[in-house]
Amino acid sequence: MNERKAIDGKAFGLMAFLCMIWGFQQIAIKAVAYDIAPVLQISLRSGIAAVLVALLMVCRREPLALKDGTWAPGLLIGALFALEFLFLGEGMRYTTASHMAVFLYTAPFFAAIGLHWRLPEEKLSAAQWVGIGIAFVGIIVAFFGPDAHAATKDAPNILLGDFLGLLAGASWGSTTVVIRCTRLSNTSVTKTLLYQLIAAFILLLIAAVVLGQTAIHSTPLAWGSVLFQAIVVSFFTFLAWFWLLHKYLASRLGVFSFMTPLFGIVFGVWLLDEPLDPSFLIGAGCVAMGIVLVSGHDWLRRMVRDAAKA
Repeated sequence: MNERKAIDGKAFGLMAFLCMIWGFQQIAIKAVAYDIAPVLQISLRSGIAAVLVALLMVCRREPLALKDGTWAPGLLIGALFALEFLFLGEGMRYTTASHMAVFLYTAPFFAAIGLHWRLPEEKLSAAQWVGIGIAFVGIIVAFFGPDAHAATKDAPNILLGDFLGLLAGASWGSTTVVIRCTRLSNTSVTKTLLYQLIAAFILLLIAAVVLGQTAIHSTPLAWGSVLFQAIVVSFFTFLAWFWLLHKYLASRLGVFSFMTPLFGIVFGVWLLDEPLDPSFLIGAGCVAMGIVLVSGHDWLRRMVRDAAKA
């Protein structure tokens, strides 16, 4: 087994770049929501990305057959993945992209709690429970602060949209738990992603039809956004992320995910002129602090120990 390395400058730079792209994802969806409904956007991008992942597997001569017994958990994570993006797509109709970027990235907390109950080696430390508590307080402040839900044209019901974003984060966290607790934990990451992308394409396309959200106003910006989401977000960043996991310590990579919602806030305010209220800022800061404590507790503990020895 290859020994994972500690974080170096290359890893930090690539993680910052990935977090910037992930933070920009919601802005790309919101910017063309009037041309292509968010749910339909995500269905189309998932279909394109699924083709790219399948081609990659063929080039690598990875098996596509279902004889390895992963089809049942594969269907489950596919359904959860589709549910995550159904909540995200619908939530984007009611709230701002910056709000969605924060609430979607509550996923590590739901995953950590689920794994705590399912796997002995994933038991949460006291510091991680503190991080979850801080994030919970942040969510309450962001939801119910006195100036948190002033409706605008592009965000007509922020409370509903934020709640759907929280459900999207819970669905994403549940996907992580299923992957870790089933045969998928020993399956190639490309096959796992393919299950998710195919299910998202089919189920979200059905949802778009049922919800009457199949209209497309064909513009260069709209199709550019969909292609960006498919090729860059759903394909390239996935490959880069798993390359990092192969080379570096996962616990130390995870701590940097707090940058994603922060990038989402910056892009939302800068590019979409979204309002920025104090309640949401305080809540987002608590969520980011919670991510650092939950995902990076081992890294932080080593830092404190090394500082004490110095």
